[in-house]
Order: sequence, then structure tokens, then C-alpha cells
Amino acid sequence: MLHLPVVFNSFLFVKFVEGSLSVLIMPKRSFSYDAKQTTYPILIAICFAHLCNDLIQAVIPASYPLLKENFDLSFAQIGVITFCFQLSSSLLQPMVGAYTDRRPQPYSQIIAMLFSVVGLIALAYANHYYAVLLAVTLVGIGSSIFHPESSRVAYLSSGGRRSLAQSIFQIGGNTGTALAPLLMAWVILPNGQRHILWFLSVAVIAQIILGYIAIWYKKVLQSLNQGGRSELRLPNLSPRRVNGAIFVLLLLIFSKYVYIASITSYLQFYMMEKFAITEVHAQVYLFYFLIAVALGTLFGGFLGDVIGRKYIIWLSVLGCAPFTLMLPFASLFWSGIWIAIIGLLIASAFPSILVFAQELLPRKIGMVSGLFYGFAFGMGGLGAAILGWWADHSSLENIYLFCSYLPLIGATAYFLPNMKKVTFRSGKLS
Repeated sequence: MLHLPVVFNSFLFVKFVEGSLSVLIMPKRSFSYDAKQTTYPILIAICFAHLCNDLIQAVIPASYPLLKENFDLSFAQIGVITFCFQLSSSLLQPMVGAYTDRRPQPYSQIIAMLFSVVGLIALAYANHYYAVLLAVTLVGIGSSIFHPESSRVAYLSSGGRRSLAQSIFQIGGNTGTALAPLLMAWVILPNGQRHILWFLSVAVIAQIILGYIAIWYKKVLQSLNQGGRSELRLPNLSPRRVNGAIFVLLLLIFSKYVYIASITSYLQFYMMEKFAITEVHAQVYLFYFLIAVALGTLFGGFLGDVIGRKYIIWLSVLGCAPFTLMLPFASLFWSGIWIAIIGLLIASAFPSILVFAQELLPRKIGMVSGLFYGFAFGMGGLGAAILGWWADHSSLENIYLFCSYLPLIGATAYFLPNMKKVTFRSGKLS
């Protein structure tokens, strides 16, 4: 019964945006899309929309200490919560991306946010464990619809500066994720689960911004249809070499996001257990990691356009290995330092990895974006579930000892082609 009201209200909201909001925000005038011109207002808008979307998503892991206490959960059950959220947000993304490659949907992000809103309300009122699983699954569905088209908007507004555009888009999400633990510590933990409803104000702001973006995106599609499909730069690589490079990039995503899942799901408990600090104090250490992730994303995206994406991938994935190996043996002070450095380095690769994949398969931007976001979320969810089960049967210290070796998988970046030296040929979109 939940789906009919959501779909009906989504239809009404989209019509409101298309009719009224277009007059208020973007009055009719001549519109010309230039693929070589970076559209910074749209980039900033999609960055802020991503901040709002991922802030809502990050309420889930930030609320784990509260949910663990309220429902007397084991670490394995917390891992299953992450798994349900990440599974619902990962499986649909490649399918959504492949569909929107053929039929772009300018207003799909608005509908995505409505699913997240319903999930947020359900989480605030959840009174048993299975209700929590349903709530996080709804938020995950919203995420799966949001990311492929949002990534395409960043691509269309990049003006050719694709790593920078992707990093601006990504830093919004990372900043939203970083803010959630602080807001949970200040607003939710002292007051209780129902106060999660305060995050609905973030969703309202996001819908206004997404309406502005959707109107621009629709005009871009109309402009492209009227002017014909623009030519694409296709790499002169064999299908086998392209598929091999995609496999390596997915392997790097695996190592990166399983490690990130170990931090976002269990760092709070690890710090509380090892150093006997409070819940609120532990949230601050999670914030150190997440804000460093946001800064690392922007840093990596900027350098990816300048020195080459393959070198940024090397620096990011392998560069953080010494710090992940030292973290399990660090004191409280040095743990904060290493956590921030790890976040800064490990996050710098994602814009370059995604743009690298888009350059390998430029005809399938939506599918590639959905595949990589979906795989990242899926690996994060599966990793969190397995690590949670392991923590119940062993210790949190053991999972961090194991995860400290994951960045060494970054050595496989050696097999990636150097795109700065690859020749390109012209081709049509379809």
C-alpha cells in the first residue's frame, strides 16, 4: 500500500515543479547548451543536492549507537542493517543508469528524494528491528535512483573538466556524510529516535534545488535533440583491454569501500571499546574521517585533470596503506591523525576512478555511473555485514588488523592504461 501514495505524490510534485517552479526560478528565455563551457551554478547546485541526499543517508550509520541500545542489537545485526541499505542502493543503480542512458529522466531525482523521505519517517517511528530494515531499504532505493542521473548532470555541466566536476559533485555527498555524526551527536542522541524527523527539513531544501536542476537538465536535453547528437571521443583500445581496465577499477573500488565500511560502521564502537571514550566523543572521530574524505575528494578531482587519473589512483589507494597498517597500534591522539590522513588519501581516487571508467565507455555514462556507485555501495554493505559477524565472533581489533591490508590491492592499478597516452577517435552516441 505504500507504493501508490508515493507514486501519486511524486507525480503531483513533479507537475508542480514543471509548472510553477519553472516560472519562479527559471523564466522562459533563449537557452543554448555549450558542452565546452563549465556550468558552475548547476555544478554547485548538484553538489548541494548531493550533500542533502547523503546527509539523509548518513543518518543510518550515525544512528547505530542509538539503535543498538534501543533494540539491543549485536554487531552482526548492525552489519545486516548496512547490508540492506547498501543492497537496495546498489542493485538498482546499474539498471536505472542503463535505462536513463536510453531515456533520460530529468525529474527522477525528485522522486528519489521522496523515497528517502518516507524511509526517514519510517526510521524515526521504527519500533522493532525489522521496521528499521524496511526504513533503511527505502532510503537505499532513493539513493539508487538519485545517483546515476545526478552523475550525468555533473558530466553535462563539466565543460570537459570531468574530474573536477565529479569531485565537486562528490564533495557534496562526502560533506553531507561528514555532517551527520555531528548533527546526530548534538540533536538526536541526547533527545531520542523521534528527533530524526528534524532531517526532513534537509529534504525540503533538496527538493527545491532538484527542481532547479531538473528544469536546466530538461532544457539541455531539448537543446541536444534539436541540434543532433554530439560526437564522442572513443578510446582506441580493444574490448578486451577495456573490460580488463573496468575489472581493475572495480577491484580498487572493492578494497576502498570495504575499508570505508569498516570505519563508518564500527569506528565509533572500536574507539569506545579501546579507549573508553563516550558515544559523543567517538562520533567526533568519525567526523574527522568523513570531513577528510570530503577534502580528499576535491583534492583528488582537481589533480586528476592536471597530472592524470592513473597517478591519482596510485597515490590514493596505495598511499594510505602505511597509515591503515599503523592505525590498529596507535594511541588515541595518533588514531585521530591517522584516521584523518586515511580519509584524505583514500577518497581522492573515486572521482578519477569514475571518470576513468566513463572515458573507457563514453556511450554508457549512466550505466557506468550506476555500476560504480552501486558496486561501491554493495561492497560496502556486504563488507559491513561480514565484518559485523566477524566482530561478534572475534573482536573489533581483529577486523581492523585484517582491513589494514586491503589498500595493498591498489598495486593492481599498474595494469590500467595511461589515458593521457591513449589515442582517441570520434564516434556517435549511438
